[in-house]
Amino acid sequence: MTIPRVFISYSHDSQVHKKWVMDFAIRLRNSGIDAILDQWELQPGDDLTHFMEQNLAAANRVLMICTDKYVEKANSGVGGVGYEKMIVTSDLLKSIDSNKVIPIIRQAGTRNVPTFLKTKLFVDFSKDDEAEFSFDELVRTLVGSPLFKKPPIGNNPFTPPQETPAEKSADAVLELMTLIIRDFESHTLDYISYDKIVRNSKASRLLLDITIKEAVALGLVKQDIIKSLYLTDKGRHYAFQHKLVG
Repeated sequence: MTIPRVFISYSHDSQVHKKWVMDFAIRLRNSGIDAILDQWELQPGDDLTHFMEQNLAAANRVLMICTDKYVEKANSGVGGVGYEKMIVTSDLLKSIDSNKVIPIIRQAGTRNVPTFLKTKLFVDFSKDDEAEFSFDELVRTLVGSPLFKKPPIGNNPFTPPQETPAEKSADAVLELMTLIIRDFESHTLDYISYDKIVRNSKASRLLLDITIKEAVALGLVKQDIIKSLYLTDKGRHYAFQHKLVG
C-alpha cells in the first residue's frame, strides 16, 4: 500500500496554534501518513519558496488549517499562505473536480474558508470534544478507507429470479432421468438406447451429451462403449426421490 503524503498549510497565528498543528501532524504520521510540516522540515537559511513549491507539487493531499487569520491571508494573497494559495489554485485549475485540497476548520464559532475553497467539503476540528470523530474521518479519507461504502445494486424485486447454472444443470439431469426411467419402465431390457434418448429428448444432442456426463458423474447411470445407458442403484433411488415412478 502506498503511504499517502500530505502537505500541511497553516498560518503562524500563535505559539499555541503552532503547537496544535505540530501535535496534529505528529498524530498523522503515527497513523501511517507522511505529513510534511515546516516546523521539522526547515532550518535557518533554507529557502521557504522552494520548500513550498517542491512539497505542494509532491503531496497527494494538501491540508489547509483554516483559522480566521489564515483565511484573511489566503484571500488577500499575503505571505507564505498567499503564495501557497497561488500554487494550489493553479493546480486546481487543471482539474475542476480535484479533491487534492481538504480544508480543516480550526476557528471557534465560525467555519470560514478561503474564497477559492467555498465549494469544498471540510473536516471540522473547531470542537475539541468532537476531535476524535473528525480525526478518524480525515485519516479514513487520506488512506482511502471510508467508513461507509456504496452497497452493490440488488435484484429488481419485481423481476423473477433467474436460474443459476447449478439449478439449470439439475433441471437438465432431471429431464434426462425422466426419459431414461420412462424408457426403462416400458420394456424388460436392462439398458436404454442412446439413439432412442436422442430421438425423444427436446434438448440438442450437444447439451444431451453434456447432461449424460453429469448424470454419470453423479452416479445415476453408467454408459458403455456404444453409449448405451444403464441405471445404477443410485439412479433407481433418484427415480423414487423425484417421483418419476409410482
